[in-house]
Formats: sequence, structure tokens, C-alpha cells
Amino acid sequence: MDNVKKLSVLALSIAAALPVSAKADLLITEYVEGSSFNKAIELYNSGDTAVDLTGYKLVRYKDGDTTASDMVALDGLTIASKKLKVVVHPSASIALGSDVDSSTASLSFNGGDAVALVKDGTVVDIIGAVPTPSGWGKDATIQRNSDALSASDVFVESQWKVLPVDTFTGLGNLDGSSAPTEPEEPVFSCSGAKITPIYSVQGAGKSSPLIADGDYASKEEVTIRGVVTARGDSLFKGFYLQEVQGDGSPYTSDGIFVYLGEAAGEEIQPGVEVCVQGLVKEYYGLTQVDIKADKKMEVGENLGELAVQPFYVADGENLGDALERFEGMHVVLDAGSDMKVSRTFSYDYDARRNNMMLSHKAPLMKPTQLYPAMTDEAIALEKKNRANQLFIESDFKAKNGEVPYFPTFNAETGYIRVGDQLTNLQGVVSYSYNQYRLVATNEIVAGDFIRGDDRVDTPEVATKGDIRVASFNVLNLFTSDSDIGGDLNATCKDQADADASRGCGRGAHSLEDYLLQRTKIVNALKEMNADIIGLMEIENNGFGENSSIQYLVNDLNANLPAADAYKFIEVADADKYKGQFIGGDAITVGLLYRPGKVQPTNDAFVIETPEQHAPAGITTRGEGDAAQSSPAFDKYQRHSLGQTFTVNGEKLTVVVNHFKSKGSGCIEDWSNFEDSSDPADLQGKCNEFRVSAAKVIGDALQDVEGDLLVIGDMNAYGLEDPIRVLTDYDAANSDRDIMTASWTTLGGKVYEREGSKIEKGYGLINLNTQVHGADTYSYSYSGELGNLDHALANTSLAERVLDIQDWHINSVESNLFEYSSKYTGDLEKSENAFSASDHDPVIVALNYPAPEPKPEPKPEEKDDDGGSLGYLGLMLLGLAGLRRRN
Repeated sequence: MDNVKKLSVLALSIAAALPVSAKADLLITEYVEGSSFNKAIELYNSGDTAVDLTGYKLVRYKDGDTTASDMVALDGLTIASKKLKVVVHPSASIALGSDVDSSTASLSFNGGDAVALVKDGTVVDIIGAVPTPSGWGKDATIQRNSDALSASDVFVESQWKVLPVDTFTGLGNLDGSSAPTEPEEPVFSCSGAKITPIYSVQGAGKSSPLIADGDYASKEEVTIRGVVTARGDSLFKGFYLQEVQGDGSPYTSDGIFVYLGEAAGEEIQPGVEVCVQGLVKEYYGLTQVDIKADKKMEVGENLGELAVQPFYVADGENLGDALERFEGMHVVLDAGSDMKVSRTFSYDYDARRNNMMLSHKAPLMKPTQLYPAMTDEAIALEKKNRANQLFIESDFKAKNGEVPYFPTFNAETGYIRVGDQLTNLQGVVSYSYNQYRLVATNEIVAGDFIRGDDRVDTPEVATKGDIRVASFNVLNLFTSDSDIGGDLNATCKDQADADASRGCGRGAHSLEDYLLQRTKIVNALKEMNADIIGLMEIENNGFGENSSIQYLVNDLNANLPAADAYKFIEVADADKYKGQFIGGDAITVGLLYRPGKVQPTNDAFVIETPEQHAPAGITTRGEGDAAQSSPAFDKYQRHSLGQTFTVNGEKLTVVVNHFKSKGSGCIEDWSNFEDSSDPADLQGKCNEFRVSAAKVIGDALQDVEGDLLVIGDMNAYGLEDPIRVLTDYDAANSDRDIMTASWTTLGGKVYEREGSKIEKGYGLINLNTQVHGADTYSYSYSGELGNLDHALANTSLAERVLDIQDWHINSVESNLFEYSSKYTGDLEKSENAFSASDHDPVIVALNYPAPEPKPEPKPEEKDDDGGSLGYLGLMLLGLAGLRRRN
């Protein structure tokens, strides 16, 4: 084969206009892109003399390219006059007649690739448009019409017909007359066959009793008969059969999946009786009858659709056990099913599609929200959660912004919230990616969701207390894109970097998206009615007129009375990174306050948090030849921001934090072989690094006078190590050590070369836990709820707490309602506060009463003995009154 070279479309088109000998005599008449290596190209010589193919080659335009690459040189081959030549992949399973002129060659085209016949750099004939649409020609045989046998350097779709995948009968002949004769297969019939009941195939266990232990398929084929309940044309390719009567046992399923490996024919419809014969297989946990190879199937009459079976979980069993009993059956979720939304409709990275996840009785809680890491209780809850998941699927992948089984899904009235009970949804119970899946077969409406915790337009805590302090992660509120016009952040190289889809601008990349995001956030802030607001994930682009925080305050104040207006805290120049920023990250924390309610005292302060800088090769993991040397690690966290306020004469210090995320690993994760998986302790990656931040924050706040409130997104759930370190951890009462990270620096100097053991927590009080108990939440991830957003107080501040509320406007809502239009298609967005971010705001109501006025001295009064009450007596009476009022 010649060396691969590129041919531009322009060059080919110009060359095609030049006269080329015998060019009009040769053309492509068939294209086969079948399963596995089943690939072939059929050529036809329409001329009156034989053609030497020296100088000819087949090229392809890969995946929409407009330049071609060489595929097969045809040198040394000839085609007789009015004859065909079939070029076949050497590993193809294609039977050709003995009279067919054929040759093998390494054909490498796939669906989405146009193929051209080229002579001396000039296109002679082509099949497929250039550029080629994605997926064109995939799993198809394409034949030229017999009335269009003229070569063309432009693909004319009307001159071709598309046949099903692995259709080979036309290869080597123009009209099918020379197709290889194959013995006729006898028509399959179930007549006289021993019918095995479906419930006997399913059995009462996790796998079919017909499959021996250690095997994945039965030794013998079985014949089953049932009524079709659903087709599987995409997600599961085949159809579902169910017994008409069943055995009446709650322990065995009456339904099963029949695997075809392709979409079923139109005759396979719900209600039709079908008999099939094939091996029973356990395909990654799904029991099925496999008839892909020889399609042993007999289609009977339409008996009418079977009634759907109400799904239920029996006493003493978990959801997974119940789903196994119904595997392959057509069921309906009714009120008795008690199935709650645990992850609303959104993207599932395991299945790589949009879906929804339900759990039985209640949404799942993150184990480390309720129990310390690695305790028996946390491990048991993790196991229980894994067995309490049902994914709601559609057969075909959902289009962007659409819920296939909920066509009236919308941001105002047709929403889905975590905690909703789902009723009236029908589907077939299946299994894949280690999870049970209900493939929906009907459509539902908003009334089919029973709201357990419906939307609340204004948080209850918004009018409580003398003042309110809130924490709010605003989901990358960025203004640096040139369409928006904000300043560049601390990580931007230039404006082009800010505009790039994967550049330094993490938030909105259009003015329309930004305005929607800001409006939703402002509408949320207005309803919160907080007097001090800590922000996370606002762009770190300074404090100037075009900064993100200034844009936000401008719009917020424009929607409020002057008496309720906000200002933001700007740190002193000496604390700014490069004279502009809070630290060097693209995002930062911020503080808003109402000067009419609270007054800043002295300058704000910045608490630098640790960085991890571990050079390559400082440690190894594994042993012997498998030992690996560590790569370099450079990890960072956002700095914290503190400000002391005066509230009715009292001091209140608020510190806003945003610890390292759980997504990317630190050196401790690498050492534990957990850099590419979720750590076994369930605390996410870089846990020790967050502990280091907690230690630094705790040390820095030891000498704060007055009330102290530490708020923010700690990226740690309620009983994970960083929160325990800041609160009530005591190593003497713990079975497990809490360690800081190794190789950390602070302020450019070595902080800890080796991780150290934490002996005692810093004594702050988790206000959510104190007021509501441990099962509170502000965030949802992978179908589990918990608090990443915290309000931690010293003792004096905790005594002032009237209430605390996680306002559930974000964590329980679909992220399709968020500002970004990237993956939401034509879904109409709303300016309401719901899905303003991905974290719920946390709002704390505090009691700071105005001081009582001092009593005015009064004229002397006579006592009962005719004497007078002097100044001391009046003061004592005044003090007694104060005690009664307090």
C-alpha cells in the first residue's frame, strides 16, 4: 500500500474536471459497513474493455474530514468488461459465490466515513457526502440503483438505497441474480417443543437456576412463550416477555428480557404472543434469553396487553431484593410503592445519559453526614444506600432539556424535586451498569409527583431575629467573558483565555446566560433578607467597577429599597494578591453587608490556607516490579475572608471559607491507590488537605474577641474530618486518627513536611446539628444528600441563635433549570430563585437586641416608713427590672 497522504476536496474537485482515461468506465456500486469486520466495497466496469486498476485506490473521508486519507491501493488488479469486483476485509464473515470476482484488503472505513475511488489523485466516484454527517453509513449496506450506473465525484443520495446491517446477498451482482445460494433455513416453530415457564427460568434467586455456578449461560437452550410487554430498540436491544398467568408466587418473576442484539421487527408489539428458543444468560446481572445468533422466534396472535403489576417492597427486604423479584416484568409505581426521588433528572456519568434515581421511602443521606468516617454505622449505611437505588430510564437517550416520560417538564409548574414521591409511572424492570433500571413505557404529568417538601418562595427564617447571616455558593458567577465585559480574574492569561470554553472563565460565556444567572441569584438574595452574606465561587476579579462582586451588588441594590442596600467588604491593599485579588484562584469568597444594620470594625482580614507541593519521586506504592514512583502534586485552596462587625454595640466576627473540592486527588490519595477511585472512607479526595485548612483556620481564630461565626462551603459533610476538627473532635475518644496533609506550605514557607495527628478540635458548635439534628442538607451528589455548607459558632454566638435554615432552592432541583444553556436544548428557563446555584443557601437568625436605655433619675420617693429611696435604691430597682425583661 502507498504511504498515506491527504487529498483536499478542492484539489480533487479541480482534478475531477480534467480528462482521465477510462474514468467514466469504473464506479462504486455497493458499500457494506456491517458488524465487526464485515466491510466491503463493490466496483463495476461499465466499459467495453477490461480495466487495469494500477493507479487506482480507495480513500476515505474520516468522521467528517474534508481531506481524504489513503485506504487501499488497487494496483495489480483488473476488472473485465461489464463485470464486478468485490473488495472485502480479510476478517469479514461474508459468504460470496464461487463466481464472484473478489479481493481482500484492509478496509478501515466506519459509519461516518465517505469512501471515494481515486485515479492518480482524481476522484472517479464517491459514496457519501463530504463532509460526511456523523453516523452516516453506520451498520448499513448501501446499493446503487440499477438506473444510476454513472460515476460521479459528487454523492447523489437519491441514486442509492439503504439496506439493513449485514445484508450481503447483492455483492458480486447488480440485480441479485448471481447471489450465492444458501440452503433455506427451516422456519422455526415452537410446535411440539417443551415450553419452560418464564418463572422457572428466573427462579427465586439472584441468577437463573438453569445456569450452573461459575457459568454465565445455560448448557441447553430453553423454549419460552409469553406476551410482549415492551420493546427495547436502543438501551436494551430486544423485547420483554411475560407469562399470561404466572405462578402466583411473590418470589419469582413472571417476565424476562429476550436479547436480539438489534431492534425488534414491527410485528413485535405489546400484547403480541411470542415464542422463542435460546440459551439463558446472566449478562452482567440481567437474566435474559439470548436469540441473537439464529433468531429462533415464532410470532403469534395479539392477545392484548397485560395488566401492569403494582411494584412493592415487602417487609424485611430491601429495594434491590424487591426489584430482583420483579426483574423483566412490566410494573407500575403506585402510592403503595413509596418510591421517592433521590436524584432528580440530570446527567448520569456511569450510564452516560440523562436519567433519574429513586429510593424507597426516603431520599438517601450521605453516610458521613450522619456518622464519622469508617465507623460501623457509616459502612452499614453505605451498603444500605447501594441496595436502595432504582434508575428511571427511557429506551432512547433523552434529548437535551427533555424528560421523555414527562413531556410537560418545565421550570415553573412541571418541576421534579428530590423527596417527591413518584406515582403512576409504568416500566419494565431491567439491570445494567450494576444498577436496577426501570425503562419507562408511559408518560406522566406533574400531578403524579406527590410533593413532600414543595418549593417555598421565601425562607421561614427570613423575618426571624434581629439580624441574619447567610452563606451562599453562587456557582461560578463570572463576568470576565468579553460578551459580559468584566475584568479578568487572577488566573487569566488574556481576554482570549477568558473567552475560551476551557479557559480561565468558568461561568457564563454569553451575556444572556450571565444575566439569567445573576437575576436568579439576586431574586434568591432578596428573599433571604440577610444582613451579612458570605459568598463562594464568585469570580476573583478584584473590587473595581467591572468586578463580579460589584456587578452583583449593583443589580441587587437596584431591586431593593435604599434602607436595605448592601455594600461589599474589600480587603486592605496589603492583603491583596498582585494588588487586586484574594489569593490566586479563579474564584474567591466574598462578604456583603447592610450598613444600615451592621458596621464593619477595622479592616477585613485574609487567612491564607495551605498549599500542597509534593515533588515527583518522594514516595512509592506497590512492591517489586509493580512499584510506582509518585508524580508531582501541586494543590491549592481558596483563602478565607474575615470581618468583625458591630451589631447593636456587640462584636460579631464572620469568616467565609471555601475548602478544596473532593474531585481531584492529593498525594495521600495516590499513596492509597485511590487517585482514580472514590476513597474507601467516603470523604472524597484530598480529605487530609482540607483537614490542614481546618487546622489553619482554627489556629487563626483562637484569639477572636466576642461572637464568632465560621461559614461557607467546606466541601466536607457534617461528620467528616474537617468539620470534626473545627468542632468537638477528641483523639482520646476516637478509634481512628485524623491527619493533616503532608508536603504543605503556608504563605510560601514550609508548613508541614509530614502530616500530623490532630489531638483536639477547636470547639466550635455546628449550628445545624444543634438546632435540627444531623440529617440536614444543602447539597446533593450522586443521589445522596448532606451539608457541605456550614455555620459553625463559638459558644457566645451559639447562645444568640434563634433558628437556622437550609433553604432548599437548589440541592433538590434539576440542574437543567440552571443558567447555562449548553446542554438544555429548547428548555425554557425561569428567572425564579430555584436552581440559582447547586448549593442551598444557609441562613442563621441571631438575637442582637438593642441595648435598653438607662433609667432617668426620678425625684425622691417616700418609702413605707416615710423615708426616701436614694439613688442606690433606684438603681437596684432598675437592675431588677432589667433582669425580669431578660
